[in-house]
Amino acid sequence: MENFVVSARKYRPLGFEEVVGQEHITTTLQNAIKNNQLAQALLFCGPRGVGKTTCARILAREINEFHAENALDGNNTLNIYELDAASNNSVDDIRNLIDQVRYPPQQGKYKVYIIDEVHMLSTAAFNAFLKTLEEPPPYAIFILATTEKHKVIPTILSRCQIYDFNRIEITDMTKQLSKIASNEGMEVEEDALHLIAQKADGALRDALSIFDLIVTFSSEKKITYQNTIKNLHILDYDYYFKVTKLLLEEELAQVLLVFDEILKNGFDGHNFITGLAEHFRNLMVCKDQVTLQLLQVAENIKAKYGEQATNASMSFLLTGINLLNACDIQYKGSKNQRLHVEICLMKLANINNAIKLSAANTASDKKKMMSQ
Repeated sequence: MENFVVSARKYRPLGFEEVVGQEHITTTLQNAIKNNQLAQALLFCGPRGVGKTTCARILAREINEFHAENALDGNNTLNIYELDAASNNSVDDIRNLIDQVRYPPQQGKYKVYIIDEVHMLSTAAFNAFLKTLEEPPPYAIFILATTEKHKVIPTILSRCQIYDFNRIEITDMTKQLSKIASNEGMEVEEDALHLIAQKADGALRDALSIFDLIVTFSSEKKITYQNTIKNLHILDYDYYFKVTKLLLEEELAQVLLVFDEILKNGFDGHNFITGLAEHFRNLMVCKDQVTLQLLQVAENIKAKYGEQATNASMSFLLTGINLLNACDIQYKGSKNQRLHVEICLMKLANINNAIKLSAANTASDKKKMMSQ
């Protein structure tokens, strides 16, 4: 049986041109190398799974002029030292690293030290590291990576050139997943890849892990939208479109029956409420061409949002979002959570009626004032 390699490892970028969604970082690093202006202490910050360690490894190979095609074998690791500060965070661990720094590289120009999760170092370890970080030998480069920059002490931050990595955009992740699916000979639906990218919440590594899970779940090398929502236990878009349509039509009884169906399918009332709030938000950004770019859904779903947005007034959406937000905040403290959601749905179904009554009262008051 052939050993399975997860996509996050199999498709790990070997060069800066392959890094997804971090052009501002890769361009700066390439220019720094080209112009010989690379700092000796770098701090890579940002969320998990966005390419911090990957960029550190690529940088280490680039400055030593090692070939990317040999990156996965052991030939290029003599000059690259990696330390996981989450499990090696003591003073002794840092002192061992400092002892290694004293010796120049046996091959290549630089010795590169990559310290992951650097914020996990103890205060004593940080202090032991300060002098070496401030005055490193000319052949040493330190690349510190962290998901929590605010936990790194100021004296370390002041000695580093700081690079802030972004969360990866849904469109960039979808393109990368599509490319990988094509390489693997998978037939995919764009909606499914878009859903995986949304679920990953800006982390490409998470998106690739979810992708592997869906591939394992799917049969005949085909990834469908229905299989994806079933495997990830996500409520279908159609439920939110259906519920919103019924709310706009003030069909309260039907709304409550749909909510009952959602609960019977094993979904949580809290997830439904937060999902409906997100749906209302998406409808709101469709009301203006300027904000339409904030709608991060598949192209074929955009048309459905645009159509429903024309039927929902801004007053309805804003009031609805306020009600849903209040329901979300109070949900966990409610003793009868189903009733809590149902009361919110009742209020939502009555918004248009309340708007009409308010408008009628305003018109009546104006009429009275004019007649006086």
